[in-house]
Amino acid sequence: MPAQQLAQANPPPDASLLSKDILIYEAQLNTRNYLSPDEHKSLDLYTRAANYISAAMIFLNDNVLLEKKITPDMIKPRLLGHWGTCPGLVLVYAHLNRIIKKTGLDALYVVGPGHGAPAILSCLWMEDSLSTFMPEYSRNYGGLKKLISRFSVPGGFPSHINAETPGAIHEGGELGYALSVSFGAVMDNPDLIVACVVGDGEAETGPTATAWHAMKYIDPAESGAVLPILHVNGFKISERTIAGVMDNKETIALYTGYGYQVRIVEDIDDIHNDLAASLDWAIAEIKKIQHAARSGSPIVKPRWPMLVLRTPKGWTGPKVHNGEFIEGSFRSHQVPLPEAKTNMKELQMLQKWLESYGPKELFNRNGSPVDAIMKIVPEGGKRMGMRDESYKAYQPLKTPDWRKFTFESGQEISCMKAIGQFIKEVVVQNPKTFRIFSPDELVSNKLDAVFDVTGRNFQWDVASRAQGGRVIEILSEHTCQGMLQGYTLTGRTGLFPSYEAFLGIVHTMMVQYAKFCKMEHNGFSHQNPSFIGAVLNLKAQFARVYLPPDANCFLSTISHCLRAKNYVNLMVGSKQPTPVWLSKEEAEKHCVAGASVWKFCSVDQGVDPDVVLVGIGVEMTFEVIAAAALLRKLMPDLRVRVVNVTDLMIMSPYGKHPHALTKDSFEALFTTDRHIHFNYHGYPIELRGLLGGRPGTDRITIEGYAEEGTTTSPFDMMLCNRTSRFDVAIAAIRGGAYFNKRVAVDAHEVVSYIKHLAQKEREYIYKNGKDQDDIFAIPKFD
Repeated sequence: MPAQQLAQANPPPDASLLSKDILIYEAQLNTRNYLSPDEHKSLDLYTRAANYISAAMIFLNDNVLLEKKITPDMIKPRLLGHWGTCPGLVLVYAHLNRIIKKTGLDALYVVGPGHGAPAILSCLWMEDSLSTFMPEYSRNYGGLKKLISRFSVPGGFPSHINAETPGAIHEGGELGYALSVSFGAVMDNPDLIVACVVGDGEAETGPTATAWHAMKYIDPAESGAVLPILHVNGFKISERTIAGVMDNKETIALYTGYGYQVRIVEDIDDIHNDLAASLDWAIAEIKKIQHAARSGSPIVKPRWPMLVLRTPKGWTGPKVHNGEFIEGSFRSHQVPLPEAKTNMKELQMLQKWLESYGPKELFNRNGSPVDAIMKIVPEGGKRMGMRDESYKAYQPLKTPDWRKFTFESGQEISCMKAIGQFIKEVVVQNPKTFRIFSPDELVSNKLDAVFDVTGRNFQWDVASRAQGGRVIEILSEHTCQGMLQGYTLTGRTGLFPSYEAFLGIVHTMMVQYAKFCKMEHNGFSHQNPSFIGAVLNLKAQFARVYLPPDANCFLSTISHCLRAKNYVNLMVGSKQPTPVWLSKEEAEKHCVAGASVWKFCSVDQGVDPDVVLVGIGVEMTFEVIAAAALLRKLMPDLRVRVVNVTDLMIMSPYGKHPHALTKDSFEALFTTDRHIHFNYHGYPIELRGLLGGRPGTDRITIEGYAEEGTTTSPFDMMLCNRTSRFDVAIAAIRGGAYFNKRVAVDAHEVVSYIKHLAQKEREYIYKNGKDQDDIFAIPKFD
């Protein structure tokens, strides 16, 4: 069973055995005719418009308002995006807009399902926040065309929310900490409400499970509030979600136990009235809790409101295709009609789908949204994409003169105790803009001097409730990091003290957070090879890192690893179809050796080379082989040896790792004096560290992952990170020219031509939104 089997779309959960009495804890509301006719109409038009734009962004490169029938050339060559979560995100955005426009509410929107970028970008375009930062995305036909046609293509917006998205303080590509970020954002922001959508897939993560408790650290007298919205659409990529198979009784019991007052929003036939009434109720509950605290009569253990929004996955999209459910199933998670460019039936379905929104009713002739939509769109700094907190709220810290806390030389002083005194003074001078987030280690790490002037901010503990403490201590590094991110990305300063050994827990969170520090366009949130480095840093007798170059080698490797014990075996491969270079017999020998000369793509089977080219990793090896083939044509006098390394640990200096090559073996593979160029899957610094004890490292150059790229084409990623066949070929010519005079004579001319080829390739990618069809054709050595 490769994927979830479904008997119906949007299947309901089985009934639980819990008593119906639990339902008394759900907030009950009368939602009938809650909205005025004008409000209802505006919300309907808004959601249709944003859903239309969201769907069009995934598919269209032209004809963005359906001025004519869609033809295959109007479909993007490579369809990337996630439709399933978009309608729910749009729905919440629209309703928050209504409240902001009506009441002046100060609100930020944090979405855990960051892969729903089309939903957020469409709303940002309609409120005209995009053009403030990127004038080319103006609120007219030209801006709309650019938004739709440039989504998820090279040079355009990535498929996930990224640091450049207006209003964003969380990417959401890595799931688990939308809630903790939201709670950090509202600390010391008393007027701010963060509406945080937690996807039901994200709700399955460990960091989210703990973050539900974060409201126990919110003092309503000094801080704003988070309104969690658990979006239950029932499916992940190919399976139902845990939240999706929990009935209302189970859901109410769980979140009531966390300390929330739950309101379930699920009236699909009257969703606008249901959600509008529910949001107004939730905000009123928040204001009630805050008013009590700020009036000197705080509610002990207040039940903060939360919403559970049940909508079908891929709502308003295609219903059924080829006898299989799309709306209300996992099949709508990404691209519901993946063959729309080449399959006429899917193209016709796309036409019908987009027409169902009625774009002629939604947009003026100049492409802007109609007036009825704009009635609920906030203006100025109230727009969620223009909130100061998200991009220009930084408040510099006042810091004492550190020299006052120093000691005479010759003394023995704990560094932590010394800075504890310094931090204590920082707390005094910055009572509302500095917080410490610690996993219950402040005393253990000898920073407890801060408790002379402040306390913990644990609102469910009578000893620290309502005292303005600057210290948040919760035994979850994930929650500490998320709160720190929310607090600092909204303009304040935080400190996260922890044991160094435990910070690896938030390693990848920190990497995502760092993108906001650099305002990076890297939306490739699923790209991070740094785990290799974590394994390399283990003791040598435990650490094994393998990068098999093809399927046969991977089979040999996994067979070995599954039989091994007492090791941490990391195997890195590709899920995409790639060439099988070696027969099973060759693969076995290659994997046993850990590396070998690949004679079929070397000159004269690798004998007496001018340069050695080394591939480590599936894609990196392909580019090395492609470079070798290119050099046969452009620089036939260059003698190239191609080496593949599948066991990374053999590169260690002999004696440092059980697999390390001896000096003689290393020189047999890589020569004693020829230039060696490595094309490496991971960070170059990792490989440099392994090679550091080898002699003659000055003849080595390394390229690898350089934190470059976004949602773009596979080959453009190679170009961005200087690991393409063109980059490898240039390194080979420059290295080989030292030993081959014939190569040296033509080196400049050929290198210039190869650079020209690389530029032409990039121009093609950016013009057509895809790689050339034959770019990954298997290289030939005829």
